[in-house]
Amino acid sequence: MTTRTTRILLGALAALACTQASAAATQMCIFDIAGRNGPAFNQARDYAIAAKTWGATLELTAYVDERLAAEDFKTGKCDVVAISALRGRQFNQFVGSIDSIGAVPSYKHMRTIIDLTTSPKMADKMTQGQFEVVGILPIGAAYVMVNDRNINSVEKAAGKKIAVLDYDKSQAKMVQQLGAQPVASEVINFGSKFNNGQVDIIAAPAIAYQPLELYKGIGTKGGIYRFPLVQLTANIIIRKDKFPEGFGQKSREWMSKQFDRAIAMVDQAEKAVPANAWLDIPTADRAKYDVLMREARIQMTKEGFYDPEMTKLLKRIRCRLDASLGECADKNES
Repeated sequence: MTTRTTRILLGALAALACTQASAAATQMCIFDIAGRNGPAFNQARDYAIAAKTWGATLELTAYVDERLAAEDFKTGKCDVVAISALRGRQFNQFVGSIDSIGAVPSYKHMRTIIDLTTSPKMADKMTQGQFEVVGILPIGAAYVMVNDRNINSVEKAAGKKIAVLDYDKSQAKMVQQLGAQPVASEVINFGSKFNNGQVDIIAAPAIAYQPLELYKGIGTKGGIYRFPLVQLTANIIIRKDKFPEGFGQKSREWMSKQFDRAIAMVDQAEKAVPANAWLDIPTADRAKYDVLMREARIQMTKEGFYDPEMTKLLKRIRCRLDASLGECADKNES
């Protein structure tokens, strides 16, 4: 073998090794409170298979601490992350505002907004700086859980301790407006604070009930109010320059087709909660709470917590599905 042939061969091998290393270096960080055995991580495995057909090879890493997953994405340790929209709002406020308080009353409303944001016409809204949201999935309504059923009104919540996510300042503001005491928490510890009595009230989706053992905090005196404060979503977010052109749109379209699968898991989790744990709010009170949440949402939009374009879009969806709503006749959020 000649020296020239050897150089060519070595160069080809080096290029191949570089390509393989590059493919392996496309890290995806997935937040799942159940780790590698959880539903989010299992779905990420299917996502990675689909991503290969769009030109990306993903290496999956599970995180039980969402804060660390977001931080590793922010610092470039991973090029794609799967986290809640509440945490993802820092990367895209427009998409992150889907999870604004009281803005998405049902899963039918959620399907409508996901279908709209999947349209190529909305592609520019999916990118903010170097980050692009390439998937949105429902993870369930956040319900109010209390350690005492006597906490059955806004007035009786006054003075109570309520866990709020430290990074989402809108939660603390809402709690303060209720006259309650916000207790700064993280996803990794808000459940334990409820279970050991450090807080009286939390808001969480049914999928957290078993993994976080929230039945311990509810005990025999507490319960779960069947009234959604927020429809929680998960986001897949990428560093746009690390992926092929068109990856984001293909990903969003694939993710939108997983809606029914995600809702089935949410439905299964809600049905797994014992029937005697659920509490109903009187119809008259529901109307009062709707107004309270709407006023809080409008105020927090003015203060920059929520994106005004998204809150306007969500109002249009609510009024399209129910034109009789009182809010449809005014110009707030319009």
